[in-house]
Amino acid sequence: MKAAEILAVFPRLSALVVGDICLDRWCTYNPATAEASYETGIPRIGVVATGITPGAGGTIAGNLAELGVGRVSVLGAIGEDGHGYELRRALESRGISTDLLIRSDQLSTFTYTKLINATSGVEDQPRVDFINTRPLPETVERQIVARLRDNARNFDVIFVSDQAETEHGGVVTPAVREALAEIAPGRVVVADSRRRAGEFRNVILKPNAREAACASTSLFGCVDYRRLRKHAAAPLLFVTQGPRGVLVIEDGCETQVPTRPIEKPVDICGAGDSFAAGMGMALAVTASAVEAARFGNLVASVTIMKKGTGIASPAEVLAAAGE
Repeated sequence: MKAAEILAVFPRLSALVVGDICLDRWCTYNPATAEASYETGIPRIGVVATGITPGAGGTIAGNLAELGVGRVSVLGAIGEDGHGYELRRALESRGISTDLLIRSDQLSTFTYTKLINATSGVEDQPRVDFINTRPLPETVERQIVARLRDNARNFDVIFVSDQAETEHGGVVTPAVREALAEIAPGRVVVADSRRRAGEFRNVILKPNAREAACASTSLFGCVDYRRLRKHAAAPLLFVTQGPRGVLVIEDGCETQVPTRPIEKPVDICGAGDSFAAGMGMALAVTASAVEAARFGNLVASVTIMKKGTGIASPAEVLAAAGE
């Protein structure tokens, strides 16, 4: 199918993003204002402008909304804090439903704060992240599992964003993975996990090459993608490989799907999320893993030409496809 034919179906479809729904805060600072604090003597970082965008699972949701998917919702947990307010506002302004988000004063909103030099335009200071290092509160976990079970049937595609790199604190807990394993058969459920790809069952896996290698080596002592897919009982395994495209592993075959060559990408941050959004929806339309990978590559080739976690419009995807 052509990209235009795939995109034409999206308004009739719905998608749910489950997991770590984060806030990205892009803070521009002026180096000229770095005078030392009167109280401590420590030089300050003088932020002069701030932009906010949904991050992690929110990036997937943002791409889905921009691509024209008819209904997009997020299911995760955020804090009763200012960052949570900013995140809800950023999601809702993009037409993404936050009705399934759980708000709790027992955790903080997962937030990335990126400091960008106003003179050079470069992110050149340590990032300030607001993370959760304690296990997800049981009451919150139970609500997430219940809402997932109650609402899964109402969506055509489910995306899972397991972004947390700490041992504890992420939304995608063993109980959530168990619920996903139960609802996944017969559905398009796409999981992206930084550290735990090998712990999912029955879902479509989309790790990048490093994540897939780490999961495989941890399990088997060597890199073996076919074995990883079998271990996870994954219907499909998509291993993204940057400028090389994506390796698609399915029953009986492996297919290398090249991407559109980009000489000088502007920012690859969020490329995996934009690929996942495009691939998952295209898979629901075409039922072809290879066609879905090609479409996901198209979406990612657009977003890497934008600063930050970019999103791709249908017009931009069509232009990239030459249609």
